[in-house]
Amino acid sequence: MTNAPSREPLPKTYDPSAVEERLYAWWESSGFFRAERDPAKKPFTIIQPPPNVTGALHLGHAARVAVEDALTRYHRMLGEAALWLPGTDHAGIATQLVVERALEAEGTSRLEIGREAFLKRTWEWVETYGPIIDNQHRRLGASCDWSRKVFTLDPGPSKAVRTTFKRLYDKGLLYRGERIINWCVGCRTAISDLEVDHADEDGSLYYIRYPLEDGSGHVVVATTRPETLLGDTAVAVNPSDERYAAMRGKRVLLPVLGRPLPIIEDSSVAADFGTGALKITPGHDPNDFEVGERHGLPIINIMNADGTLNAEAGPYAGYDRFDARTAIVEQLEREGLLEKVEPHTHSVGHCQRSGDVIEPLVSEQWFVKVEPLAARALDAVKDGRIRIVPERFVKVYTNWMENIRDWCVSRQLWWGHRIPVWYCDDCSHVTVAIEDPAACEQCGSTHIRQDEDVLDTWFSSGLWPHSTLGWPEATEDLAYFYPTSVMETAYDILFFWVARMVMLGLENMDEVPFGTVYIAGLVRDAEGAKMSKTRGNVIDPIEAIEQYGTDALRFALTTGTTPGNDTRLSESKLEAARNFANKLWNVERFVLASLGDGDLAGWSGAALPRTHREDRWIIARTEQTAARVNELLGGWAVGEAERVLHDFVWGEFADWYIELAKVRLRSGDDDPRRVLAYVLEASLRMLHPFMPFVTEELWQHLMARLPKEGDRPETIMLARYPLGEAAGSGEEGAVAEVELLIEVVRAIRNVRAEFKIEPARLLDAVVTAPGDGLAEEAEAIRHLARVGTLAFADDAPLEHAVRLVLPRATITLALGDAVDVGAERTRLASEAADAERYLAGLTARLGNAQFTGRAPEEVVERERERLEQGTARLERIRELLTELGG
Repeated sequence: MTNAPSREPLPKTYDPSAVEERLYAWWESSGFFRAERDPAKKPFTIIQPPPNVTGALHLGHAARVAVEDALTRYHRMLGEAALWLPGTDHAGIATQLVVERALEAEGTSRLEIGREAFLKRTWEWVETYGPIIDNQHRRLGASCDWSRKVFTLDPGPSKAVRTTFKRLYDKGLLYRGERIINWCVGCRTAISDLEVDHADEDGSLYYIRYPLEDGSGHVVVATTRPETLLGDTAVAVNPSDERYAAMRGKRVLLPVLGRPLPIIEDSSVAADFGTGALKITPGHDPNDFEVGERHGLPIINIMNADGTLNAEAGPYAGYDRFDARTAIVEQLEREGLLEKVEPHTHSVGHCQRSGDVIEPLVSEQWFVKVEPLAARALDAVKDGRIRIVPERFVKVYTNWMENIRDWCVSRQLWWGHRIPVWYCDDCSHVTVAIEDPAACEQCGSTHIRQDEDVLDTWFSSGLWPHSTLGWPEATEDLAYFYPTSVMETAYDILFFWVARMVMLGLENMDEVPFGTVYIAGLVRDAEGAKMSKTRGNVIDPIEAIEQYGTDALRFALTTGTTPGNDTRLSESKLEAARNFANKLWNVERFVLASLGDGDLAGWSGAALPRTHREDRWIIARTEQTAARVNELLGGWAVGEAERVLHDFVWGEFADWYIELAKVRLRSGDDDPRRVLAYVLEASLRMLHPFMPFVTEELWQHLMARLPKEGDRPETIMLARYPLGEAAGSGEEGAVAEVELLIEVVRAIRNVRAEFKIEPARLLDAVVTAPGDGLAEEAEAIRHLARVGTLAFADDAPLEHAVRLVLPRATITLALGDAVDVGAERTRLASEAADAERYLAGLTARLGNAQFTGRAPEEVVERERERLEQGTARLERIRELLTELGG
């Protein structure tokens, strides 16, 4: 098969571009990603958070794919029926805007071509550009079951949407009414809170005089939006505010229009903001709307859909809302009703798509009555049926659910799930149906028309965990794979999406949609700043893949990360991850070269040679590492599991065991050959979920050279994941002995590096340590630490020497004339003084509350890191001075 793993000799260097596309095509065509229902197997299910069909891959997607794919591959290798179900979201507003812009460029519009032609054009666009995001997921190595891929507008999810709508309507949990919504004047639709970006802006606070109707004075109110006074229906004060006690029961005259307004008392009014008097505009402010409901105030909407003012605005009808603001302020000033204007910084909401300032306004929309749904969703987290990782987000979730408002689910768009409601022109009856009705269900008239609006994208997304598995049909997939195992999502949509999935999953399935919510953080730049095009710090994931390889990008994005916390990505981190992939490649090249043509039987298990402490150590450490990685992955600590593996593979296997093995192989000892094969093969399996491409390629080449022992699957992704033993098979003694050997070699190497002693220059040493273990490793110490004469004794009669005191050994190292001791003392003393001054400055800066309170978080964190690094360096300089007798 042309896409199968290469059987050519392993090239000298790793070229991801020569491996990744070939392997992925082989994986997909071979059906390795497909999840089969098996009653004998435990299911593991992740329903992929559906990216927008308009979307292009960004680092947030890449990080999410890296984590979800790692978890899926891990559970697949545990022998579970692992399903990672992919899909895409129709992205109502985003997609409609893209197509509208294309029509505008052609000199036409959706209104000109009509709804049917517009939807046909949009489907054509989706069919052309929709596969792009799927193919980008393939570039990332996503082992999704593509045979089950779902689009939110597919027939199955569409039926789920209509079924849910009707069920909620029949239960009285879905109604049509007037409430405050977020209105985008550019998109001409209501939008969800999630689609509103808030930013602090410099504006003005206008203090306006409202004359008392009886002529006895005036009340001053403060507002940032003076144009909305045209919709005022009251002025409110706090009942405990004695400044307004004499005005109870009186009325004021609305500036500009002269409409009488009652002065009402409401405890929600903050007496300490502005003047303590608040203009109440129920039609254009969510808090005012609630005040209006409590007091039975009329609702006046002064705004047209396009942001111009309507007839309720009187002389300002037809004005753009911001032009009206300017004109009204000028009129107030002319009439002596503008008391003062103060600079004021406040948060302003903008539509994510169009960038227009959001207008809160009352509109007739469809709403879900969420309070009863929210209560069940909150209980599911409180009683532990759903675990949120990390746990601190439980408080955020709880706060949201306890203060939830009814959910506006209608959108004034054409692209999306059209609301399944039909109005009868003859009897005014409202028919809600799953299938399109031919006539009014009450009077039988055929004069019915469907609601023009579509549903909020989050409505269909809220059904995602069960609609993708076939609900409302009782499918075998739904019975086997639901509830799903884990839902990974960003913390900024914990409420907007996760809460809706929990509410609707419990409502439709009477069961939670997933057992765990894994909260991911944001990907920031090297300095901790948010990535944005304006900052110029965006890293394109496809470009990163082409430069560093997919495995390097995945590893760099996730290694060392923790759930719920942001991560930093830099070129240096990508380079380090690429270097790790290259290290693996070079390790395999050495191992393959070392295997030779001899007998390798017993390489995979109990028959491994265990006579030498070095072999027992690395086998035990492999077992311990596997056990620790499984423990971490069981707790969703993906980034920490990767760090543990990196440190073991590079820091113990490559840096130490392989170097120790070289000494023994040169002496004719063949035992390391099978141990090298065993540890490398186990390491590749442990690393596979995180670095799938390089591990598959290396595993295939390694397996081609090793005798078959036990079951050997066609691909590493179906090989069993090493489980390991935390105790390391009772080899504590060997582990301790080799760790002491490493400490001794490292200590000598550090001295050589600090004093810049050439590798060719051998140094004599005397080592004092308990037992015979180190003495038996004399050849390894001499070779790895570049030692000449090596003795093991209680005393060390060496001249011009430094004494290195370790926890379990003492080393006396003869420097001879390799080092000018006096000059080194002077140099180190000068370095120590410089370091002390540098640290004093950093300490003072971090002790300054103004700096830590005002500087960006990433700047403060960088200074703390410098303090930590500088302190460690100063301690090392002082140690060296002590060793030199300074």
